[in-house]
Amino acid sequence: MTQATNITPLFNNLAKIERDRNVACHACSLYSLCLPLGLNNNDLVRLDNIIERSQNHKRGHTLFTSDQPFRSLFVVRSGSFKTTISAKDGRDQVTGFYFPGEFIALDAIHQQNYQSNAKALESSSVCELPFNNLEEIGKEMPQLQIQMLTRLSKELAGDKNLMLLLGKKTADEKLATFLLSLSKRFQERGFSATDFQLSMSRGDIANHLGLAVETVSRLFSRFQEEGLILIAGKALSIKDIEKLRLMCG
Repeated sequence: MTQATNITPLFNNLAKIERDRNVACHACSLYSLCLPLGLNNNDLVRLDNIIERSQNHKRGHTLFTSDQPFRSLFVVRSGSFKTTISAKDGRDQVTGFYFPGEFIALDAIHQQNYQSNAKALESSSVCELPFNNLEEIGKEMPQLQIQMLTRLSKELAGDKNLMLLLGKKTADEKLATFLLSLSKRFQERGFSATDFQLSMSRGDIANHLGLAVETVSRLFSRFQEEGLILIAGKALSIKDIEKLRLMCG
């Protein structure tokens, strides 16, 4: 199989985020993605003081489960995570994938219990924000409250888009939409929009999109044959992003 190319920028950016793992908020390369702009230095220091930064979580490490009471929000610092919910018959549904700068567990605030299980897809780290502390300092930081409302709104919009994706689109449209979503999210994080790593398995992608694993594998092969993508293992390169956009409607 032909090797995907031009992924050097991705690895450079991943290395940069890894170096940033233990730095203060104002010096972090993810600052503009996960924190509200306009906080003064004193506010930043107060916010920085409540954040607990994790060391590496190895692939497969469980960040939290739905059996645990809600204590903290998490922001991905490096790597990536997936969330799943378990049905009564034991089957798991992949509900989301999370990348650097994205919040995990916003859906747990209301019921005060984690609503899913979160696992690392690769070697990853997070910033943990104890919610009681966050709520306390938020009373004196209107910008922080606005940012949290914005994050909640984005989460709701994402849920609605997933419902549309699962309910109305064909298998081709589902995979094309998923790849374009990844492209946009990587680009927002300073990565290449066309060359990136798929940290999730084919099975996870299929589960998330409501498709059979065989269908996803067949679509990846066909997309490559048609010159839309180039894929080698987990390295993927989008070769015709406009055709993907047309395909997903």
